[in-house]
Amino acid sequence: QVQLVESGGGLVQPGGSLRLSCAASGIISSLYAMGWYRQAPGKQRELVATAPRGGSINYADSVKGRFTITRDNAKNTVYLQMNSLKPEDTAVYYCNAVRVGIGAADYWGQGTQVTVSS
Repeated sequence: QVQLVESGGGLVQPGGSLRLSCAASGIISSLYAMGWYRQAPGKQRELVATAPRGGSINYADSVKGRFTITRDNAKNTVYLQMNSLKPEDTAVYYCNAVRVGIGAADYWGQGTQVTVSS
C-alpha cells in the first residue's frame, strides 16, 4: 500500500519559517518525480515546487527565492523549506509522487495545514 504522509504544518507569523516533510512508503521515491502543491480556501490546487528524478527543479513564481524543495531518496522523503512566509501562503499543502511511462502512477498525501497569521 502506497502512503505519502506530510508533516510540519502549523500556525506561523508573517515572516516566519516552516519545514514540511513528506515520507513515502510503498514506493521507491527515486523512481518518481516528487512535488508539493497547495490549495487555499475557495481556490484551485496549485503547484508550489517539483523535484523531478533528473532535470531542473521548478517553483511557482510566487514562492521563488523563499521556498526550497529537497529530496532524500535514501529516506524516501521530500522536504519543503518555507521562509519569509506571507499570509497568502496559507493553504493546505499536499505532497505528490508521479511516475510516467512503464509503471505510471500518481499518488497524493492527505495534506497538512499551513496558516500564516499574526
